[in-house]
Amino acid sequence: MTQPQPLPGGIPVLIAGGGPVGLTLAALLARHGIRSLVVEADEGYCTGSRAICISRRSQEILATAGAGAALAAKALPWTGGRSYWRNREVLHFTMPSEPTERFAPMVNIQQYHVEAFVHEALRRAPELVQVAWSTRVTGVSEDGEQVLVDVEGPSGRQRIRADYLAACDGGRSTVREQLGLQFEGTQYEGRYVIVDIVQKTRRPVERLAWFDPPSNPGSTLLMHRQPDDVWRIDYQLADGEDAAEALQPQNILPRVQSHLAMIGEHEPWEMLWASMYTAKCLTLPSYRQGRVLFAGDAAHLVPIFGVRGLNSGLDDAANLAWKLALVLAGGAGPALLDSYSQERVPAARENIAYGAKSTEFMAPPDFAFRLMREATLRLALDEPAVRPLINPRQSAPVAYAASRLNGPEHGTWTSEQAAPGQPAPEALVQGPQGPVHLTQCFGTDFVCLVFGDGALPHAVADLAAHGVGVVDIAPEADLHGQARLRYGLPGGQGATALVLVRPDGYVMGRWRGLDPAPVLECLREKGLQP
Repeated sequence: MTQPQPLPGGIPVLIAGGGPVGLTLAALLARHGIRSLVVEADEGYCTGSRAICISRRSQEILATAGAGAALAAKALPWTGGRSYWRNREVLHFTMPSEPTERFAPMVNIQQYHVEAFVHEALRRAPELVQVAWSTRVTGVSEDGEQVLVDVEGPSGRQRIRADYLAACDGGRSTVREQLGLQFEGTQYEGRYVIVDIVQKTRRPVERLAWFDPPSNPGSTLLMHRQPDDVWRIDYQLADGEDAAEALQPQNILPRVQSHLAMIGEHEPWEMLWASMYTAKCLTLPSYRQGRVLFAGDAAHLVPIFGVRGLNSGLDDAANLAWKLALVLAGGAGPALLDSYSQERVPAARENIAYGAKSTEFMAPPDFAFRLMREATLRLALDEPAVRPLINPRQSAPVAYAASRLNGPEHGTWTSEQAAPGQPAPEALVQGPQGPVHLTQCFGTDFVCLVFGDGALPHAVADLAAHGVGVVDIAPEADLHGQARLRYGLPGGQGATALVLVRPDGYVMGRWRGLDPAPVLECLREKGLQP
């Protein structure tokens, strides 16, 4: 890391926590021209693989943050996985994917790489972002106009005044503790040892799961390939096993070796890192406390099963960044920040609900759940209809169907995939410089997708003068017919429509015809002036 720099006495946004969520929030704010200071208690990036599965939606967010190329060069893409009961396969699932997609449904990569890639992107905007390592928050208060944050680091103690404080400081959040806020929800008792090992393999990149494997009877075991010949292995401890003893290398190595031998992985290997995990389904009831906003694990803890933890934290960052930026730029009142909590708390509860179902299957909390799981696994051997019950419910973007920011939906549409509050569907279209994915057009501005039937009307082009980007999708530009199909336009060359997309890539409203007046009226009604 670089030598510590003097910290500013004031800053528009102070971000507590330099993990992937905090760094990504800083990068997204920089896209909007908003200065921030990130303070991180650790001296550098995390150790161990930690969060490892990055969803398609998260890849889009990280690309907007400036880390897309590095991530694509390093990560291992995958589209499915297999589950086994004892030594027999009971599930082979495949996630939706097609050749024209910009990103794979999921990639595997260690969290420390994600942190490094986003941090490197931040170095390209030193005038907008400063990262202070080995610097911890020690106090938080408000004076009505700003939030006062006491920090302690290499240069000693200092009080920093910020317009807003974003708490991205993890599950043991100091900011949350300082404000006396409590999580709500459930903590499960099932414990997993998490191990990184390095070993060469030729296996395809898949999610692999074993229930009661002969190598570790009575346990549940997961494996994911990572870059740099790293295997991530998670295995469940039996009730009554001592956690401290379970993390001793002499107890980890035989269990890992037994499983590697069972699946025919005979290359030499060594252990890199180990930790313990217990599933938690917890959230704050609100992610806004005055001028303090919570994101990532500081706001919610989601079980790792179904890979919704870090992915939901990155969605927090994407949702919060444009709203903070618009408020700080004077384009919206502070009440806009209430919508962050109003959208992301229900999203967290939905992610938690899926995560709880997966946890109860992966680590049954009592005898009844264990009995049901075994019955399901037995039936799945011969009954294909039962196998979806074993599916780990991989991460998917959550819709904001009840958001107060959703605009109207005028006219007849053939698909609800792009209704207001839904993530804007991907499509490959012809742009001025060649084929482009629609998600490449999102991330900073409000964008109006124009489904025209010829030349772009002057009135629609005028949207740019009001701070709204315009993407012209004439019939010949819809290369595979994906855009019209996914955004719900009826068939035929003459169908015209306008679709307004928020900076975070969510649909805000859609209108048949090419009159831009309702688009601008929608923004005015919501108190938004881009």
